[in-house]
Amino acid sequence: MGHAASRPNGCAGAGDGDGDGEVLPSRFARFRRRLRHRLRGAGDDSASAKALAAEDFAGIARIRIVKADMQFKDKFFACLSLGERTYRTETSDNTHRPLWDSEKKVIVETNGPHIARISVFETNRFSKNTLVGYCEVDLFEMLTKELEEHSEDLPLLDPSSPNTNVGSISISCHIEDPVETEQSFARRVLAIVDYDEDGTLSLSEFSDLMKAFGNKLAVAKIEELFRQADTNRDGIVDIDELAALLADQQEKEPLISNCPVCGEDLGKYDNINDMIHMTLCFDEGTGNQIMTGGFLTDKQASYGWMFKLSEWAHYSTYDVGLRSGSTASHILVFDRRTKRIVEEVIDGKIVMSMRALYQSKVGLTLINTGVKDLLKNLSEKQGKKMNSPESAKDIPKFLELFKGQINMDEVKDPIESFKTFNEFFIRGLKPGARPIAHGDQDSVATCAADSRLMTFSSVDESTRLWIKGRKFSIEGLLGTSVHSDALSNGSLVIFRLAPQDYHRFHVPVSGIVEKFVEIPGFLYTVNPIAVNSKYCNVFTENKRVVSIISTSEFGKVAFVAIGATMVGSITFLKKEGDYIHKGDEFGYFSFGGSTVICVFEKDAIQLDADLVANSERSLETLVSVGMTLGVSTRNKGLQVPVLQNFTLE
Repeated sequence: MGHAASRPNGCAGAGDGDGDGEVLPSRFARFRRRLRHRLRGAGDDSASAKALAAEDFAGIARIRIVKADMQFKDKFFACLSLGERTYRTETSDNTHRPLWDSEKKVIVETNGPHIARISVFETNRFSKNTLVGYCEVDLFEMLTKELEEHSEDLPLLDPSSPNTNVGSISISCHIEDPVETEQSFARRVLAIVDYDEDGTLSLSEFSDLMKAFGNKLAVAKIEELFRQADTNRDGIVDIDELAALLADQQEKEPLISNCPVCGEDLGKYDNINDMIHMTLCFDEGTGNQIMTGGFLTDKQASYGWMFKLSEWAHYSTYDVGLRSGSTASHILVFDRRTKRIVEEVIDGKIVMSMRALYQSKVGLTLINTGVKDLLKNLSEKQGKKMNSPESAKDIPKFLELFKGQINMDEVKDPIESFKTFNEFFIRGLKPGARPIAHGDQDSVATCAADSRLMTFSSVDESTRLWIKGRKFSIEGLLGTSVHSDALSNGSLVIFRLAPQDYHRFHVPVSGIVEKFVEIPGFLYTVNPIAVNSKYCNVFTENKRVVSIISTSEFGKVAFVAIGATMVGSITFLKKEGDYIHKGDEFGYFSFGGSTVICVFEKDAIQLDADLVANSERSLETLVSVGMTLGVSTRNKGLQVPVLQNFTLE
């Protein structure tokens, strides 16, 4: 180029060691350092964890869904879900080898969602869009591979039986860290004004670029920035050197205030999001197919233009939080394992009828004039029906309805062994299917059921954010014979079981069962539509069994099993005086949805931060038996790592 290298020693990209001239560590070394730093701090207090999370970016992933090889011929499309974002490809031609070649860039955070799910749907004019296969990709694993781009053919798993393959899908994934993202983008921007394409920029070329951004502050600093890069004072600098300087300056004081492609204002989010936005704007002109975004779940994305039309006409609503449980037509929950939003299957007609009954004064009138008894009689009749040999024929229909939400591979007994529907409904699982977190530490409480969970530090919190029934109280929930002052304003944990869930509940803490108290009542639904209604009191009016567990780590813990519509019986497997270990089977519900509520003494438990954060958004968290719930506050010296942060070996 006719001039010496002019990279200043203090420029972005210089090594962070003590020696002069040390080269920038490889991006893989930077990944590992970030991940190690996060894992070392995982047991720290919540304040330090929050401080780390703000800048804890591991990299930017470009995921490309190339093609699939299916076992039958049809039209297909694929959805990519990560965290609370879902993207969709175009629909393929009618073929058994669909080709999409569609990509999307997503942020990867060391403490954020990192399991990307790719779902494949078939679609035709005779049936609705149907999920036929899926696979999951751990982006953290990609971070540690010494590859510029990782390409792989992955098996597509049957949603109902993950041990069965229904085809294969080809994907590629390239991950760059934030330093690379900013520098590569800066190089692309600077290349726009490299008129002679010699890989260098003059001061006038750089000035043209800054003026194009329309940033007055940037214009004032043009010459200073240019001279800072041009250390040999020859009036010409290498594009790579200037890109590194620009990236470094963008971190300190952003120079680009508007996207040079679409003109959108920047700075609303962090610099990484600005870089992604601008990079995607450039990519749209490269011929790459960019997936359609703006969806929360893959099911929502599968509706395509029909969903957009229904939103415009206000026929359906997708929202995160209270509206998703009380007024929206879809119930959305946060999957704790994958850290993504998933949709709960519920028939639209049932949603409408529940709203009419539980969310209106007319419905309240109906409830008070005989519907309570009707629900009880209906549940009792349904319970008898589900115990009859004829009910076994409903099992395949049930599995089809909840396809993708019931994993038969983990069920202990084969499906043909169930002689009634209720035998299937209270099915047991294979040993080890639900590992118990920190099984040897009684100071760690665990989740009691496969369920959608809400946590609250007090009754006031629960009524402000979730329970809208009139006169809800701990005393009303537990009954006067069990209630105590220690529990009156304690922490509540609500485990809501849906029909598709494993319906055996387990012990969340170790201790002695002091007593069981059965409280008769009605059988309202425990769906959020009813719980969020101000016209009825689901938890304090429904039939329930209250047990008190005496523990050394948490004091008294109330365990309340609550019946619901179509739940004819609550069965406990332990008796008064038994010593129970955390994770033991405690009992089961017969057919229907149902709820378990655990009440801890005031200030006896520090609930897991992610569960609390979701509940503060009025968002239920999908959990499994044995996941961590919280830590006893009586053992101040104990530091328990958060399991969901430990996915790397």
